[in-house]
Amino acid sequence: MATEYWNLLPADARRSMNKVVFVVFTPSLVFASVAKTITFEDIISMWFMIVNVGLTFLFGGILGWILVKIVRPKPYQEGLVMAACSSEDGNPFGDHSVCKRVGLSYVSFSMAAWGFFIWTYSYQLIRTSAMKWKALQAIEAAEEASKNPNSDLDAEGKLPFSREKMKSRIVADESDVPFSRKVVAFVKQLLHELLAPPTVAAIVGFFIGSIPFLKKLIIGDSAPLRVIEDSITQLGNGTIPCITLILGGNLIQGLRKSTIKIPIIIGVIIVRYVVMPVIGIGIVIGASKVGFLPSDPLFHFVLMVQFTLPPAMNIGTMTQLFDVAEAECSVIFLWTYLVAALALTIWSTVYMWLLS
Repeated sequence: MATEYWNLLPADARRSMNKVVFVVFTPSLVFASVAKTITFEDIISMWFMIVNVGLTFLFGGILGWILVKIVRPKPYQEGLVMAACSSEDGNPFGDHSVCKRVGLSYVSFSMAAWGFFIWTYSYQLIRTSAMKWKALQAIEAAEEASKNPNSDLDAEGKLPFSREKMKSRIVADESDVPFSRKVVAFVKQLLHELLAPPTVAAIVGFFIGSIPFLKKLIIGDSAPLRVIEDSITQLGNGTIPCITLILGGNLIQGLRKSTIKIPIIIGVIIVRYVVMPVIGIGIVIGASKVGFLPSDPLFHFVLMVQFTLPPAMNIGTMTQLFDVAEAECSVIFLWTYLVAALALTIWSTVYMWLLS
């Protein structure tokens, strides 16, 4: 649909659809998933899952930073690479019906935790890369303008600006800012990220899910306000199809114009499907021996799988939102999701063997 023949999803249409996904569909999906399945008892009993998700972002971010230093991608691709490395999606687990019910609770809680970290940490990475890239483009535009001055008489008196001088001016201006203003700017930026619609939806979902009175009022077949839940659920169901269409449209452009290096793609695949699963096994086994985890092997399995998931599709929403590295993101997603089919199968088998 995004090809020149059909032209049903041009760049402007994908950008507008992406804004709807960011403001409406994704918050609805996050809220519905969290409010339905999460209770206050779940938050207390599954506290280590939040820590585990944080550790995946920590180690993924460190490995992504190392990968950036090794392969040296373009400045606007650095945040994408780090986000792709850190942002994620015979039975030893007992009775099948119990496994399905408990597993849904684990996965829903995991999804809620992932959503919070993705829309704070990964959102900040993509946003920062976009700001740096646009600033660099402005510097290059000013440098190009200085090389080709206008034909006015005043133009001869203008001194050309070099990129190094402009960068030094920016650094000097930043160093002159008082520490108190830097703290205020950091707090404002943090609040801005926390007020992203998906993050607000996750917080509201946690709040309603953890208070029985509010949950019975909105969630459930007998809830007086169940129409709210039904409407939000229907809106959330449009998230994945729309993101898939957007990524597919960007992939057409990515295959033609992407400047992503092959070593970057290989590096992301190695980090996500080789290094991270090994780290996950070590963390889960270590936490189990210390006594941080319950005895349920299904809980251990979900924790390990969190280290093996491909990059979060919401990263594509962020790149489209800030108009940076959309083509490169679609190419990385293409290869990482192709490899994920094999990697998840192999590592799931390894995890079940370790837990059996």
